[in-house]
Amino acid sequence: MLHDLVEQYGPALVFVNVLAAALGLPVPAMPSLVLFGAMAAMHPGSVGTQLMPVLVLSIFATLIGDSAWYLAGRIYGGNTLKTICRLSLSRDTCVKKTERFFGRWGVRVLAIAKFVPGLSIVSIPMAGAMGTRYRTFLSYDGIGAALWSGTGLIIGALFSRQIDMLFAVAGRLGRTAALIVVALLLLYAAYRWIRRRQLLATLESGRIEVNELGKLFAAGNAPVVFDIRSDEKRKLDPFVIPGAQFADERHLENIVANYPHDQKLVIYCSCPNEISAAWMAKQLSAAGFSDVLPLRGGMEAWRDSGEPVDALPDAPKAEVAVEDVAPKAV
Repeated sequence: MLHDLVEQYGPALVFVNVLAAALGLPVPAMPSLVLFGAMAAMHPGSVGTQLMPVLVLSIFATLIGDSAWYLAGRIYGGNTLKTICRLSLSRDTCVKKTERFFGRWGVRVLAIAKFVPGLSIVSIPMAGAMGTRYRTFLSYDGIGAALWSGTGLIIGALFSRQIDMLFAVAGRLGRTAALIVVALLLLYAAYRWIRRRQLLATLESGRIEVNELGKLFAAGNAPVVFDIRSDEKRKLDPFVIPGAQFADERHLENIVANYPHDQKLVIYCSCPNEISAAWMAKQLSAAGFSDVLPLRGGMEAWRDSGEPVDALPDAPKAEVAVEDVAPKAV
């Protein structure tokens, strides 16, 4: 029965599944490719003849979905990345790492993005936001889609016997097997969501509000403010809080070595949940700083409140240079 179903509807099902995954729906697409590859190896005279059309359909579906995200990035710029940051079940720091990866390798990352968890969903709209030509985007994304789709089909063909055994066991279990798979997927999604909410709840306390920071500036008691956005985010949003210094949470030793530990520090990032800033504040507190706080809402909340911002002619390197920091108190 499975053979008949795959033979009759397999290409259409793969196309719909891959398109849904490319559009960002929480449905894995690789299993359908692996299954079709396995069925093609077990039934070369029937399903096997559809192998090349399925590969083409998978590539086409991927390009359609990815093009939608590319256009969203091209039209809405950094706002698309903020939306991804809000919806993602991954930590905001993972999104930031992906931005840096794209900044280092450029649009070429699209050739391997499908194989790296989280890289594709950020790098594709970023390509649009950074002004990558659509023809260039399509070329590299097409290579990535072909490699990814082909890999799934090849894996299915190589392990067709093992996959056939699994389906035989699942067939004996009947609906129980399907219910187990669905339950496991739901449990995994719930686990990721709960972990994220727990992390946000843990970091909820100990933040400074935008109006509090604004009052400190107005009173002439401005703290040292660190902008820890990635270089790529600053290119998309080339504005900073006045007087902010650029820092990298991967190099905390620069701050530890060059600032007195009783200096008030405020840290902001760009993602709405500000997990990166909160994590860095926690690390600096553990290093001995007595007054370090993330800015609630980050750059977006500061600007939305009507507070002043400074424009950046160019996005600088994300590091704290020794000559740019205040001398350490003796």
